[in-house]
Amino acid sequence: MNPIDQLAKIFKEFPGIGERQAKRFVYFLLHKNPIYVKELGDSILALKNSITLCPSCFLFFQGNKDDLCTTCQNTATDKSLLLIVEKDADFESVKKSKTYNGMYFILGGLVPIVTKETPSFVRTKELLKTIEERATKNNLTEVVLALSLSPQGENTDMYLREIINPLQTKYSFRVVSLGRGLSTGTELEYSDSETIKNALQNRS
Repeated sequence: MNPIDQLAKIFKEFPGIGERQAKRFVYFLLHKNPIYVKELGDSILALKNSITLCPSCFLFFQGNKDDLCTTCQNTATDKSLLLIVEKDADFESVKKSKTYNGMYFILGGLVPIVTKETPSFVRTKELLKTIEERATKNNLTEVVLALSLSPQGENTDMYLREIINPLQTKYSFRVVSLGRGLSTGTELEYSDSETIKNALQNRS
């Protein structure tokens, strides 16, 4: 495989990128000067070397291994609330709305409709462990399922409610979903702050 096709194959692995767009990225880089390409490569390496995963909420952030992110460290964060989102971009969208001041958990993906098997990247075991810890140590009162209003998002919502139910019965916390401030089919990542604010305020 020639270098153009090889790099295009890598770009195709990016979310939402097809073959035509991948090739456009490659030709864009070919037209840039070598300094730009080197800076791009260095930035990617720096990203992998300086960004770590929060052991509590699983957010990617700049810090050392085993450090907590700023939200989990912050004493002003309401530890009795836990909001579950699909990915880091959803976390950022909720943060920008300045409506929610509790803890977060990044699920890592959604549960497909076509199979009963949960993908390895969906952190269900870690979620159950986190909920139990929050319930015993922080008097957990509410778990908010903040997932996209797509068929896959709603399937994940139902699946999470099912696996959380034994802990909910044991510790008596509420499990709620975002209100209909979000339109059906909307991804949380692309929702504006006001829409997210309304969805959080109308959660049930």
